[in-house]
This record gives sequence, C-alpha cells and structure tokens, in this order.
Amino acid sequence: MLVIGVAGTELTAQERDWLQHDAVAGVILFKRNFASRAQVAELAAAIREAAPRPQLVCVDQEGGRVQRFRDGYSPLPPLLRFGELYARDPDAALALAEEHAWLMASEVRASGVDLSFAPVVDLARGNRAIGDRAFSDDPQVVAAFTRAYVRGMHAVGMAATLKHFPGHGTVLEDTHFDDAVDPRPLEVLRAQDLVPFAAGIDAGADAVMMAHVAYPAVAPEPAGYSPFWIQRILREPVANGGLGFRGVVFSDDIGMAAAFSAGGIKARVDAHLDAGCDVVLVCHPERVDESLRAVAGRALNTAALIGLIGRGALGWDGLLADARHAGAQSRLPASAA
Repeated sequence: MLVIGVAGTELTAQERDWLQHDAVAGVILFKRNFASRAQVAELAAAIREAAPRPQLVCVDQEGGRVQRFRDGYSPLPPLLRFGELYARDPDAALALAEEHAWLMASEVRASGVDLSFAPVVDLARGNRAIGDRAFSDDPQVVAAFTRAYVRGMHAVGMAATLKHFPGHGTVLEDTHFDDAVDPRPLEVLRAQDLVPFAAGIDAGADAVMMAHVAYPAVAPEPAGYSPFWIQRILREPVANGGLGFRGVVFSDDIGMAAAFSAGGIKARVDAHLDAGCDVVLVCHPERVDESLRAVAGRALNTAALIGLIGRGALGWDGLLADARHAGAQSRLPASAA
C-alpha cells in the first residue's frame, strides 16, 4: 500500500481521486500542508471524507528542525537536548523525554492527525540528516530513551514508529541527496545500532521505518528493499537471531536520492513491497500517479494500518484544559530550532 503526499492546505480534485484508489492507505503531511491548527484539522477530516476506507493521516513532528506544525504548537526541542541532560541527570532526562513524547503526541492527536513518525532511534554519530534529531551516540542511552519515548506516545494512544532501521546515524551522507554506504559487519551493527531498535520493539513499538542505507557486508541492496534486513533480521523470532518484530514496516520516501538505486518509480515500489515493506511512502505528489500505476494488479494488505489509526481527535479544548499540557511545556528544555 501507499501513503502519499498532497500539494497544499486543501485537497485538489485529483487528490480526492487518488484517495479513492484501493492502494492508498493514508496521507503524510508536511510544512506545505500547514497553515493553522484549525486548517490541519479540516484537512485531516477532508482526507477521511474523500476516501471509501479508513485513512492514516501522519506527519513528522519530531521537534527541533523536523517539526512540520509550528504556529500554535509547542516548540519542541530536538532529541539531542535530552541526551545532553542525561550526562548530568539520567532520571530527569528520561522523564522529560517521556513528557516530550506525551506533549508532541497530544498536540498531533488534538489536530485530528493519527501518527507522528517518531522516535528517531539512530545513533548521533555525525550523519548530516540525523544530527541533533538523535538522543545520543551511546546505544544503551538511546535504548533507554527509546523505551521512555514509546511509553509517552502510548500514553496518548499514538502508535510509535522506530526509525531509521537498521541505523542511519553513523554514515555521513544524507540519503535525501546521496547514496549512503555503511561498511560495518552485522556483528558490529548488532552491538551498536540495533540495540535501540531491540529496546523499542521490546517496549511495544508499533511500526518501523526503514533506512535507505546500504550495508554491503550484510546484504547487497539498501536496507529499505532488502529481504535480508526486513524478513531475516527484523521479522525473524529472537530465538532465530532476529528481532521478532510483528508490527508495520514503512519504507522511507521513495523520492529520496538514495532510493534511486532500485530504478524508476515502479521498480522502487516493487522492490520495497517485494522485500517485505507493508507501506511505501510517496511523499512527492508528482510521483503519485506513477506509483498508483505501479501497484496495479498487486495483492494489497488493506488491514495493515488499521491498528495505527487513532480513535478520533482529542480536540484542542480538552488538551488546553489539561494541566499536564502547560506543565510539560514549562518543563521541557528550550528548543534550539
């Protein structure tokens, strides 16, 4: 199935047609889709009204520089601020990270949006795309934060998505613009980058987003369309050497430069679905028509995302009346965004 991007703050006639397609499972929102809290709620409602089946409405609302909704929303600090605090006061840092998750998820849910793709559980080891989006360079510290963040999101009824599997933090390249190759062997990745993912899965994380990073010592293709990474390492039971994950597997955006290695749009869609991704992200509207043609004739798992869809908007009135909302805002470290 596909989660697609739309162009603006209201649906066009063409986009309403796309939402009628059996393969479209949801819409991902970006800064281009945001004008205000009320407008986002209206857009989310319009998406659901335009489709004949339940739709997942999602966003990247991590905090720091990756926060799509800003005006009227809490300025969320990047995750690295909690890692910096951890060095001085681990318990306080973990508690604040859980509050960050609660606050972020509460505001997203109040807007009628089901899911923020969070948390980032990559290691903070110099990647240009990750940077301060990661908690720490220490796998065990990131694992502790991952558990806390999943707990905070679940407290609001929002599913948690671990990204970017099996770890995007150590390579330098930004996969939005370049191919990225991590030469390390599997045993090193198990001891480092996979540690937070294992912790998040154990904590009940509901979804995983793949990385467009190649690990040639492990598998020939990038992880996002690697049967070995998805089916063998992510899905296989722990007793067989895997992580035993049974939730939803998302690709990263197939419009990113590092996804081009699979070929054209159809080849990219096919490669990710054939490898074991449940959902392919098509974030650029200009690629949606071709992506819909690419899935013609494929069997679709139309139930895959039902568990990620929220149970209705919480509403801003109720959230703003909740004393925890103002308290969480006051306790979080300042955003550096």
